[in-house]
Amino acid sequence: MNRLGKKANETLIEMALSADDDIAVLTKFKPSQSEGEECNGPETISTAGSEIPSSSEGLNSTETTLLIPEHQVIDKRHQSKDSIFFRDGVRRIDFVLSYVDDLNKEWEKKLERRKEFESNLQKAGLELETEDKKESEDGKIFFVKIHAPWEVLITYAEVLNIKVPIRENDIPPMVENPLDCVLFPLRLPEKVMHPEPDYFTAPFSKDKQELYLINDESTFFSPSMRNRIVNYILTRCPYGTEEGKKKFGIKRLLNNGTYTAAYPLHDCQYWKKASDPNCDSERYTLYMEWARFLRFYKEQPLVLIRKYYGEKIGIYFAWLGFYTEMLFLAAVVGLICFLYGLFTMDENMSSKEICDPAIGGEIIMCPLCDRDCEYWRLNTTCESSQYSHLFDNVATLFFAIFMGIWVTLFLEFWKRRQARLKYEWDLVDFEEEQQQLQLRPEYEAKCTQKKKNPVTQEMEPYLPLTSQAVRFCISGATVLFWVSLIIASMIAVIVYRLAVYAAFASLMENTQTLQPISGVLTPQLATSVTASCLNFVIIMILNFFYERIAIWITDMEIPRTHMEYENRLTMKMFLFQFVNYYSSCFYVAFFKGKFVGYPGAYTYMFNRWRNEECDPAGCLIELTTQLTIVMAGKQIWGNIQEAIVPWICNWWGRRKARNNPENLYSRWEQDHDLQTFGALGLFYEYLEMVIQFGFITLFVASFPLAPLLALMNNILEIRVDSWKLTTQYRRPVAAKAHSIGVWQEILNGMAILSVVTNAFIVAFTSDMIPRLVYYYAYSENEDSPMSGYINNSLSVFLISDFPVRNEPKENPENFVICRYRDYRYPPDHEKKYLHTMQFWHILAAKLAFIIIMEHVVFIVKFFVAWMIPDVPADVKAKIKREKYLTQKILHEYELEKLKERLCQGDKRATEKEFIATEGRMELSRAM
Repeated sequence: MNRLGKKANETLIEMALSADDDIAVLTKFKPSQSEGEECNGPETISTAGSEIPSSSEGLNSTETTLLIPEHQVIDKRHQSKDSIFFRDGVRRIDFVLSYVDDLNKEWEKKLERRKEFESNLQKAGLELETEDKKESEDGKIFFVKIHAPWEVLITYAEVLNIKVPIRENDIPPMVENPLDCVLFPLRLPEKVMHPEPDYFTAPFSKDKQELYLINDESTFFSPSMRNRIVNYILTRCPYGTEEGKKKFGIKRLLNNGTYTAAYPLHDCQYWKKASDPNCDSERYTLYMEWARFLRFYKEQPLVLIRKYYGEKIGIYFAWLGFYTEMLFLAAVVGLICFLYGLFTMDENMSSKEICDPAIGGEIIMCPLCDRDCEYWRLNTTCESSQYSHLFDNVATLFFAIFMGIWVTLFLEFWKRRQARLKYEWDLVDFEEEQQQLQLRPEYEAKCTQKKKNPVTQEMEPYLPLTSQAVRFCISGATVLFWVSLIIASMIAVIVYRLAVYAAFASLMENTQTLQPISGVLTPQLATSVTASCLNFVIIMILNFFYERIAIWITDMEIPRTHMEYENRLTMKMFLFQFVNYYSSCFYVAFFKGKFVGYPGAYTYMFNRWRNEECDPAGCLIELTTQLTIVMAGKQIWGNIQEAIVPWICNWWGRRKARNNPENLYSRWEQDHDLQTFGALGLFYEYLEMVIQFGFITLFVASFPLAPLLALMNNILEIRVDSWKLTTQYRRPVAAKAHSIGVWQEILNGMAILSVVTNAFIVAFTSDMIPRLVYYYAYSENEDSPMSGYINNSLSVFLISDFPVRNEPKENPENFVICRYRDYRYPPDHEKKYLHTMQFWHILAAKLAFIIIMEHVVFIVKFFVAWMIPDVPADVKAKIKREKYLTQKILHEYELEKLKERLCQGDKRATEKEFIATEGRMELSRAM
């Protein structure tokens, strides 16, 4: 087969070295038309200068139509809807480009770009075949199908360092798990879990093709490998020079509208197998065994996921599945702690005293706002104090410590799982994918200055330090502005809390219809719930805008590599999301009720709004409410965005196609009508899960049921993600990844921070430490040590000491004193309204508890991390065995080649080389 322009084994890297050379544009060809004939499309480009045959069979393997005349219309009734091959039925479609030939002012420029780009793709060795717009379902879209022949695949497989099989794995499988019989209902069929044998692999080399197990050139490279190679070429293929700068890459062509889409094909429809026996129908298998919700209890076919979508997506689902499995243990323990609180609710002495009419009914509390609020009796908070015990009990302390250890176990066992996947998926020697480490096309295009790389000694583009500094300053200022905006919005919600509390108190006091539920729906609870809902709406709005801002400022920084781009965007997005989602929870946990002052000397925000007080039973129930609304709301909204929105978009896009016969709706058109997964698709999935991870670790002491909510969400999340990826999105370009990347470090940081936050929640937000201090130091009743605690925790205030600003408008029952939550001396004491010694004892106990809990948990965490090796022993042995056998095979191959040379070439030189090679083999065996 004749190659165009350049040899097939010449890569785009070599083409890029001749950047100053002009690339010839293919000549136009106008077919002769008989009278009355109409041309079915624009002019056809021929590579040989001869007329194009009148039927598709007449095309040889090198002649590729870029634009099709009428006499070459394909009868699609004879072409399968599920076809993933060229018209000859032999060459596989590895990638598809689409465009609309709109006749606007940019039409000629786009046409020239396409001609140049497609010409250069052919010079790189790719083969193209174009479907005319009259053959498309809507009569508007051209489709350019791309096939990578064997010579191109082996050339770029070597460039990308792709590992391929050299021998079937002879290492015995792991010893069977004794629980396999119990777990059998959770297992998938063996042909689904392991669709192909396990092999020893080695990086591909064109010069050593005899080494590899090449049974069939057309199937040796999997479809995911093929589309990865083609995408590599597409992202670096030039298409001309504009404004004095060389332009290249399919991404830029998509951005300027030259092409409308670029995607690899799914291998079949998801609801039925392909009719072509050469098609594996892996999409159908994934849908039936993985992407349906009724399979929620089954394990995931990770090997098949990796084979179909690539390692990067495979590692995400492996991590998500492992995280969900580990959540099961945390959910069970959290549920037990919650049930403990539920069953001991009636034994809680604090709630009994609050609800007792003789105790709580006789305690008159000071007003919770100035002027408009009235005095109230403590027993009106009876129900809320009982519910508070569900989460504020001794089990809270146990669960906080348990979760600190659970986080460590999760991260350490994930490292082991990840190490096993690295071995099984041939990622052991993989540092980072070549595409990730190589320069981004945008970086090469925007950086006009060049300097010599000290490693490669080649000239490459770079961004001057001054330009980097300016861009980083603008980026940092933008991030700081948006973080400040979040803090401002949180302050606005706090002001809302302070402003509406009096309104809720007055409404519930004067509205008769609300009296029956006034015990449950207190003004504090009403304010907390409405403020949490308002805060959630603000969070969603800020998220919507900041996502676009973060991408814009990251693009403005012009990161050098793909990995650098993803890491920078990850840190910006995570910092924003962290502040956005957690700021309100931090406020309720660590600030609300801590800086209130006391009657007659209250503290005010902006000298206008009086700071909020906690419920007499503590602020923990409000933190639980805030956490539940934000966490559950985020999960519900996330599932709506991920599942329902793509489904509606695809339904709307396919509403016309359903009226057409199936055989007129081709495979590339079906995939074209699906949604685009995007380069940042996995980024948002990781971000969603990491934010959830923060909810179940940073504030879990306030809500033991958080892991259970996360578990239920994740069971649904796995099936939603798999369903949308399999049915609603175009097939993503395969990419390699040996870990979850920078998210691992973020999880480690959150694990450490969670120990601190939970220690502070138990100490300062819950009422546990004051109760313990009272129990051991101030209780006077040996038979019932906690009796009298409520009276002890409330200080006395003389109503006549109220300043005019704070004094209620009415005092119909002529109360003389009121009580407030604090530890201060009474009005008749010489240290009137100053803190008592019990206050300082409790503060010292809280600080001591924080120090002790943190040290105990950290010591256990580090000990557990030290005890659990990152790589299992059997994986280490297998890695060594594979390396040894691979080296042995390669050395034997080299030795055979040298023997052949010894018989033919320079005997003296070859003998020395032969001896050196044998010595290297002996050294390898010894090692």
